[in-house]
Amino acid sequence: MSAVTDRLPTFPWDKLEPYKATAAAHPDGIVDLSVGTPVDPVPELIQKALVAAADSPGYPTVWGTPELRDALTGWVERRLGARDITHHHVLPIVGSKELVAWLPTQLGLGPGDKVAFPRLAYPTYEVGARLAQADHVAYDDPTDLDPTDLKLLWLNSPSNPTGKVLSAAELTRIVAWAREHDILVFADECYIELGWEADPVSVLHPDVCGGSYEGIVSVHSLSKRSNLAGYRAAFLAGDPAVLGDLLQIRKHGGMMTSAPTQAAVIAALSDDTHVREQRERYAARRTALRDALLQHGFRIEHSEASLYLWATRDESCWTTVAHLADLGILVAPGDFYGPAGDNFVRVALTATDERVNAAVARLQR
Repeated sequence: MSAVTDRLPTFPWDKLEPYKATAAAHPDGIVDLSVGTPVDPVPELIQKALVAAADSPGYPTVWGTPELRDALTGWVERRLGARDITHHHVLPIVGSKELVAWLPTQLGLGPGDKVAFPRLAYPTYEVGARLAQADHVAYDDPTDLDPTDLKLLWLNSPSNPTGKVLSAAELTRIVAWAREHDILVFADECYIELGWEADPVSVLHPDVCGGSYEGIVSVHSLSKRSNLAGYRAAFLAGDPAVLGDLLQIRKHGGMMTSAPTQAAVIAALSDDTHVREQRERYAARRTALRDALLQHGFRIEHSEASLYLWATRDESCWTTVAHLADLGILVAPGDFYGPAGDNFVRVALTATDERVNAAVARLQR
């Protein structure tokens, strides 16, 4: 077991515990803007669908029910603008983090193969490469990379942590370059429904992929859009050859989304009203926190989409974390996402209105 754990970095959130204790000691309690876990209720229609499917004594299938695949294909075409999506173009997964961590292993990558991801990125991209004993490389522009032995290219738009959005022109250029060099592209699009000052585009849009899904797969999650982080509900869409191989591997591994969760996903993807309502909640919290941080002397970079504000006071991120912890506000240090984040903190919008208002009041004093 130690041979596996030795490949992994220190779990970053453990480093935040002392600052969490400081913030929790605030007389009015902690405002936790660090992890980004949803706090609003699961929409009632989704809860009802889950309960209605609770009597599910048999094993679910890895590929999901035909009704689930109908819901996935319908959403991909309706929301992402993709065309001619069939059941073979989609695959449910047990939450997106599981996929990110184990994808290089499931693709058969190993020593000598390279996995690339953005310079500022979700740490699990690197963890996935390490678990597979593959090499990993961070980039500012992936087309500047040496394509030799590069087998998997992660894109992330909108970005976690920065909220940066890649334009359709940028995505088109990157996809063309990857195809030229036979590099598989996985695009993490889990925040695509949360564009504020930009309208995120999927790699599956015909303007980007030219109507062909060869060599590209997009990753989607219901955790943030529908408050389903506790359900572990996500899915893939794209190249049917890649998804077909992953389906067979995941069958052997028993990576099945529970039957009640599959029913909940069908309900969630069939309703856009709750998504608009949740967006409005996050938009209001974003405006309040953004204005308060700017008044407090922060500068906000990117943050045109996603559930985070990428903020700096041009000092060590840990100095900023300590300063905010003294105010009872916990945020994520930017270096969790790579050395390029040393002077930034990530501020999540995922707190109740009451807690966001408390943070705003503390920042304005």
